[in-house]
Amino acid sequence: MPPGPPVVVYPPAEDGGRRVRVGDHFFGMAYGPLDVVDFLRRAGIEEADRAYVTQSRRIEWRGGGPGVWECPYG
Repeated sequence: MPPGPPVVVYPPAEDGGRRVRVGDHFFGMAYGPLDVVDFLRRAGIEEADRAYVTQSRRIEWRGGGPGVWECPYG
């Protein structure tokens, strides 16, 4: 895994939002990859962009990858 705090993007909620955690801190609900980019930049990961979000091994996508934004139960 690349150096730095781990990033976890949780499964989609009923509204399609996904919680984003960097290290021990939750940054909020993302409703698309660009929201994840914004949270990562606020966390100090300056190289974060759309390609980084879809390709980085630092990010653990739970409940589907960066293309999944709908709740499977809703």
